[in-house]
Amino acid sequence: MAGRAEPLIRGGGGGIAAALCLALMAGPLLAVALRAGDSAGLGPGDWAAIRFTVTQAALSAVLSVALAVPAARALMRRRFPGRGLAITLLGAPFLLPTLVAVMGLLAVFGRNGLVSQGLALLGLPPLQIYGFHGVVLGHVFFNLPLVTRLLLQGWQGIPAERLRLSESLGFGPREMFRHVELPMLARVVPGALLVVFLICTTSFAVALTLGGGPRATTVELAIYQAFRFDFDLGRAAMLAGVQVALCVAAVLALRLAPLPVGAGTGLDRCAVLRPPRGTLARLQDTVVIGSVLGFLLLPLTMLVVDGLPGLVLLPDTVWAAALRSLAVALGSVAVTLALAVPLAFRLAGARALWVEVAANLSIAVSPLVLGLGLFLIVLPLVDPRLMALPVTALVNALLSLPFVLRALVPAIQEVNAGYGRLAASLGMGRADWLRLVVLPRVRGPLGFGAGLAAALSIGDLGVITLFADGARETLPLALFRLMGAYRLTEAAGAALVLLGLTLAVFWIFDRGGRGRAGL
Repeated sequence: MAGRAEPLIRGGGGGIAAALCLALMAGPLLAVALRAGDSAGLGPGDWAAIRFTVTQAALSAVLSVALAVPAARALMRRRFPGRGLAITLLGAPFLLPTLVAVMGLLAVFGRNGLVSQGLALLGLPPLQIYGFHGVVLGHVFFNLPLVTRLLLQGWQGIPAERLRLSESLGFGPREMFRHVELPMLARVVPGALLVVFLICTTSFAVALTLGGGPRATTVELAIYQAFRFDFDLGRAAMLAGVQVALCVAAVLALRLAPLPVGAGTGLDRCAVLRPPRGTLARLQDTVVIGSVLGFLLLPLTMLVVDGLPGLVLLPDTVWAAALRSLAVALGSVAVTLALAVPLAFRLAGARALWVEVAANLSIAVSPLVLGLGLFLIVLPLVDPRLMALPVTALVNALLSLPFVLRALVPAIQEVNAGYGRLAASLGMGRADWLRLVVLPRVRGPLGFGAGLAAALSIGDLGVITLFADGARETLPLALFRLMGAYRLTEAAGAALVLLGLTLAVFWIFDRGGRGRAGL
């Protein structure tokens, strides 16, 4: 009877879901590849966009990691009231809609921002945020918290016994860093660099809002310009192929990078990194932690302050766009879960390489490339504007799928390991196994994944820019148009609505998943 445990977990829908994912990804990519043959090739401006994309992504990755190392180290060796909340806040930028973060950065670093006002008091010229440095600043804002969390996990993976042994051997701060911390960083940092590089390569909204002109154009932005302004589908498809090649190269490099494995085995005790003594070291850590938290929280605080007066000025079109964004998010969540649940059961059992590739393929494909491919597919059949919202929901679902699977698969594996044989010995059928055993124990990860998918979908400004007209704009697109029209007070109000809506949908799904667990 124990042999029935594996069929209970696997199910027959995983292969169908994987095949559907492959079809949804391969179809648009094939359409792009076929249309790219109509292009005359890459021009000087296209090569400049490629160089800019690689340069800003590489610099953003290096700066994010360079700033995250001292921040994570300081958080690891200092204990202070609110430390847990500070670490939790490091995850907030990942949920933030890109345009919301951009509005916050402009409120602090823009020409009329807080820093420029302080410079004016000193008789100095204001900051110029637009251009290469603005794009890098935006990417560091988003990725610094992510890398800090990754490095914190690396430090926490050092066995406490190794730290105590180092102390008993009389290691000072330099020896501790050289022999204990540096080997961990050598394993974690390469993967973190490549993850940030991949994120910055496919970034669209940051370059669109902070690029500032032809000299600060990424490949994603060049695709958008070739499509929206020139309607040169051949050139757009050619650039889309280049973007896919860049992403695939980054993913392959990521696969070759060392994995952040633990630094040896121990007794699973919590590692405590002893801080160096002295006022100077304490002051140094305090400045590092305060600077990182200030860099992340000050733009959001300014956004709230500037956005409250704009709420009363918002036109009805913004509220209608908010409802469309909510509808797109709910549709995206439904598609994501319909694909993620059977895929998670399949991946939690005996894994097949093609299923794993299908489930995670969207990591290597730009959303704008997918959107362009779907546009080329529907163009001969129907007015693409009519498909703006469904296509946006579908692409957002595919992009959210790998993140949801990261939460679901380990939870299902744990349930199967703990209860699979018992359920099989009781002769429990698959429906009862799902209803009575699995779903009550994975509702937390399921709710978290649904909330994450909804939050990412609501804040997305990418595919919708290829399809939508004024009657079908989502809230991020409405916010972008307000910014373009220099209606900054209303734009700040719309950004505040978008921030509140994003956090609300994430909280509702996440809280619903936790249920009465009291977590």
